[in-house]
Amino acid sequence: MATIIPFKAVRSKRDKVGLFATRTYLSYSKKGLSEKLNNNPYTFLQIINPDFKQKSKLKGKNKFESIKEKYHSFLKQEILFKDEKESLYIYCLNHEGFEYKGIIAATPTKEYEEGIIKKHEKTIKKRENIFTEYLSNIKFNADPVLLSHRSCDDISKLINEFTSERPEYEFTTSNKALHRLWVVSNSSNINKLVGRYKKIKSLYIADGHHRSASSNRLSKKGGPNFFMCFLIDEKKINVYSFHRKIKNFKKLNLSDLKDQLSKKFDIKEVKTANFQTEKKKEILVYLDKKILSIVPKKESYEENSISSLSYNILNKNIFEEIFNLNENSEEINYLNGKSSIKEILIQNEKQKEDSIIFFLKPIPIDEIRKISDKNLTLPPKSTYIEPKLRSGLTILDLK
Repeated sequence: MATIIPFKAVRSKRDKVGLFATRTYLSYSKKGLSEKLNNNPYTFLQIINPDFKQKSKLKGKNKFESIKEKYHSFLKQEILFKDEKESLYIYCLNHEGFEYKGIIAATPTKEYEEGIIKKHEKTIKKRENIFTEYLSNIKFNADPVLLSHRSCDDISKLINEFTSERPEYEFTTSNKALHRLWVVSNSSNINKLVGRYKKIKSLYIADGHHRSASSNRLSKKGGPNFFMCFLIDEKKINVYSFHRKIKNFKKLNLSDLKDQLSKKFDIKEVKTANFQTEKKKEILVYLDKKILSIVPKKESYEENSISSLSYNILNKNIFEEIFNLNENSEEINYLNGKSSIKEILIQNEKQKEDSIIFFLKPIPIDEIRKISDKNLTLPPKSTYIEPKLRSGLTILDLK
């Protein structure tokens, strides 16, 4: 039984929301971030980069304290305000031919602990520690965790009913994405949505494993026992792969690599940057401007187990056995699979690096759900999932 909790969101005034809500700061280049901060005094990026004009950058608790002060200054200037009524928020993103529509709400950390909210990826303790300290100091949640669930006609009908009127927000961003937000503050309508979600047995973390884990850790230390999420029908999300790249790779030439791979894989050199078979376990390898299609032999994995996924086959039979690397090795770089293989290779050529790249197929959402239901986890960076939500569209106070 899934629990969703209405809350009083902190958000920007209608006339400034397009200026305030932003992509995650990690998606900006150094130059792009600087231009945004210098030219937009209203962006949420101003809050999380309060020291951008200072030569000596703040660190640790000093940085966190400064972020909190900047956040409160936006409230004092009335760039931000807090809703008077506890509400649920329906958010709709139209981008690149896809429509993503779901509910922004708070959800209890105990449901993460109890396994109602399920995960499919391992988390890195170091990152958990950083996020936990960050949240405990700044005391607000600006990035909802993306939670998927099985399709429910009743929820879809209610969402469509409550979005038939003019949205509170409607704005377009420079990437040609249309954003809309409706505020559901009527108690009867809230109760209808809350009641329908109680019939949902499980929620699945699609994006935000570290944020969920750190919120749970914070609650165990006496902090808030809830976190902000965006709940969406699993059929409405897009799952892409994460490819693996090792820069400045000079350990093996193509001939030696083929010899090593042939022990565990059937190998075929191909001329096009496309997968050659329908097999989910097929991996493409790029080295020395050549492309190999490799398919694991049956003896290299255990069928009907998580070890049979291409990511784990790659980790065990190639990274560990051939290169002596583990899944957390800093030598491994991750490339999201939204870009085509051809686009990635063109960009790689421009960088003029001696690199080896491993291209993997995405894992279907139903397979991800089955992995979560078995309490199994994938290696970090196994999935790149959309939608990617704007930071600061709604903010959850953690006081």
